[in-house]
Amino acid sequence: MANDAAGPIRVGIGGWTFEPWRDGTFYPPGLAQKRELEYASRKLTAIEINGTYYGSQKPESFARWREETPDGFVFSLKGSRFTTNRRVLAEAGPSIEKFVTSGIAELKEKLGPINWQFMPTKKFDADDFAAFLGLLPHAVDGLALRHVVEVRHESFRTADFVALAREHGVGIVYTDKDAFPEIADITAPFVYARLQTASEDEENGYPAAVLDRWAERARAWAAGGAPDDLPLIAAPAPAKADGREVFVFMINGFKPKAPRAAMALIERVGGL
Repeated sequence: MANDAAGPIRVGIGGWTFEPWRDGTFYPPGLAQKRELEYASRKLTAIEINGTYYGSQKPESFARWREETPDGFVFSLKGSRFTTNRRVLAEAGPSIEKFVTSGIAELKEKLGPINWQFMPTKKFDADDFAAFLGLLPHAVDGLALRHVVEVRHESFRTADFVALAREHGVGIVYTDKDAFPEIADITAPFVYARLQTASEDEENGYPAAVLDRWAERARAWAAGGAPDDLPLIAAPAPAKADGREVFVFMINGFKPKAPRAAMALIERVGGL
């Protein structure tokens, strides 16, 4: 995590079940699959759960994942695709309620933001998106909820979208993937980045200089400010004196290198 004077920096990967990680690339050869989460959660500080995007998980599973991971570890969740992959987002209320009442509260203090990911074909419709953001609940079973939206159509690169997200306190996922809009504007009390350009040719997925730069950016966000090398669409968000929690996930690109990239970044921002 980052230094205690700022918000925590949590760095992780998407999921923990991936065959190529089992050859010594990440998991020790012979490690039982049922112990993979236990192992991963002691090398990383967060994991984004992908399975929740594709289907419901049992409350017992969330409880077990909480118990298998150390204090301070955090899970973010992908929101259900049945919520976001629809023509009229204003009609997503029942789907959102089904997701947030599915047992996610069993993660308790280890529950991080919910990432509502949209298809690249989904365009920005201010009224409909405002209705969707207004449907996102602030709590479930007494547990506070945080939300981010991952938009993938260029029409979202507008100050109107940034203003809408700020109005609702919902984060916008930052991505470094060229095919998706780069939106570095801060719209929530936390920051959420998904890095997707790891290379097979790099030992740690990214060149050392690039990882150094991401560590600097993460520290700037955690200190309550913003990096000075990421362009903004709207006016900068006010500095947050008590810092911000920061989430950085190494996602895809060359996925076998994701854990190495995450661990290299963790080392740069202060270790576990």
